Amino acid sequence: MTTHSRGRRKQVAAATAVVAALLATAACGGGGSDDNDGKGGKAAGFDAANNKVASAATKKGGTLKFAGAQDADSWDTTRAYYGFAWNFMRYYSRQLVTSKTEPGKNGSDLTPDLATARAEISDDGKTYKYTLRDGITWEDGKPITSKDVKYGIERVWAQDVLAGGPIYLKDVLDPKGEYPGPYKDKSADKLGLKAIETPDDKTIIFKLPTANSDFEEMLALTSASPVRQDKDTKSKYGLKPFSSGPYKFASYTPKKEVTLVRNTEWKQSSDPVRKALPDKITVNFFSNANEMDNRILAGDYHLDINQTGLSPQGRIKALKSHKGNLDNPVSGFIRYAAFPQSVAPFDNIECRKAVIYGADHKSLQTARGGPMAGGDIGTNMLPPSVPGSEGQKYDPYGLAQNDGKPDVAKAKEALKKCGKPNGFDTTIAVRNNKPVEVATAESLQTSLKAIGVNVEIDKYDGSQTSGIIGNPKLVKDKNYGIIIMGWGPDFPSVQGYGQPLWDSKYILDSGNNNFALIKDKAIDANFDKFVTELDDTKKEQIATEINHQVMEGAYYLPFVFEKFINFRSSELTNVYTTDAYSGQYDFISLGLK
Repeated sequence: MTTHSRGRRKQVAAATAVVAALLATAACGGGGSDDNDGKGGKAAGFDAANNKVASAATKKGGTLKFAGAQDADSWDTTRAYYGFAWNFMRYYSRQLVTSKTEPGKNGSDLTPDLATARAEISDDGKTYKYTLRDGITWEDGKPITSKDVKYGIERVWAQDVLAGGPIYLKDVLDPKGEYPGPYKDKSADKLGLKAIETPDDKTIIFKLPTANSDFEEMLALTSASPVRQDKDTKSKYGLKPFSSGPYKFASYTPKKEVTLVRNTEWKQSSDPVRKALPDKITVNFFSNANEMDNRILAGDYHLDINQTGLSPQGRIKALKSHKGNLDNPVSGFIRYAAFPQSVAPFDNIECRKAVIYGADHKSLQTARGGPMAGGDIGTNMLPPSVPGSEGQKYDPYGLAQNDGKPDVAKAKEALKKCGKPNGFDTTIAVRNNKPVEVATAESLQTSLKAIGVNVEIDKYDGSQTSGIIGNPKLVKDKNYGIIIMGWGPDFPSVQGYGQPLWDSKYILDSGNNNFALIKDKAIDANFDKFVTELDDTKKEQIATEINHQVMEGAYYLPFVFEKFINFRSSELTNVYTTDAYSGQYDFISLGLK
């Protein structure tokens, strides 16, 4: 899952130190007023909505006001990949199944949405059958049919027109790439994907060529939302999607504002998931993150739609005056460095290990904001929210031991083994619009100098990430031996997190995310085994094993299991963080006092 942090933040050492001190005070329960936000309402308390519900209520009415420093990559359900956009889309889109509206880990469990029940699955795991609910309608009152669901899914095949979103469904339902997509479909009804059958308006049947135990997780992604063929405006659909949910678009000006109003054709009786408490939902986008934080803290807005945490200045102010309005969730993301094996000497495992041992893990954590605003020291590559994760307990290189200090002796021993006893020169690639990543690169540069590894930092255009670090040829040409990046799960499984990063078949000429260029037959075989395994306990065991294989290959240096400091207004009700959206607040449950 892609996240978008605010590229405009300035992080200075003094601000980081002040924030760290205030966070330590907050953790002890002191420092800062719990009593109000900008409107003078009573705050629920520090961490009151972290994996639990704060201010439970069923009252309807009011305008829910989001602010954001980043617009969605697209509001088209097929094209979006930003986590906050998937979260927000449930206001105007529905799926056969979706994430439960429950706090924390339970939020990752699936529940029926458009369907009357979870799938009827054949014994071989290849056939999934659903029946649609009564009373489900579009914003013009017409019934949502099985053909609408099928057509919405088929749009994923139109990558030449609708690129950007996840393509799991395309890979699983049509692994040979035989279906041309709905815009090139020559069949009579233009619904030609044979893997999906719609025998009547209420029934939809998926026929998978090969079983995939995460298939329902893929159907819970917004890319499986229904789209009505006569309302499909193709590349312009994201400007005004046609609603299947409780709200519909009233207006949208890119990078300026979004306004949703009630969809009067939506029926509560047809929707067990959404309570639709606010009358209206607005989003205003800011070009200056500090100004946005100030406006949120002043009570002009209820929360940040991007859910990437307050800026350092915003955190200082919030911890002093609004501590009771803050939550400190684990985000589900891991921030890390990857070592492309195409760039010498990182084709040698011992040279990779030298960097892992030589890094100052405490300094890297501090550069990212410290234990609360940055996260726990990362010790491996499987996030805590993914089944099979062992969290910090699995620490094969001792990264969290000795308070995260570098192990210089082991680093120098590894350098000797890789034939570089005096060290070597390399380049770190880092996005120029992510100050926290630049600070991380500078921390790594400093600690590696002590073992003779001299690092040059190349700040590339962060808006062109997929065409720069996602291009293995360019990575090699630019001598990018270390790439700084982060990743979170698309859905809570090792397939939904790790396959794009570690499976050799996901190495791409452009838009690549397997930055380390891992081609390990044992890892590939375990992914093949995982996707066909239907037993949850065995799936967890395979996920754990894959993570161990990745770490044993020394392809990555994990920095942190990321955490955020997020603000919620005292005017909000039903506020809670959910693992389904990587520690964000679950938007569709929010109401107003």
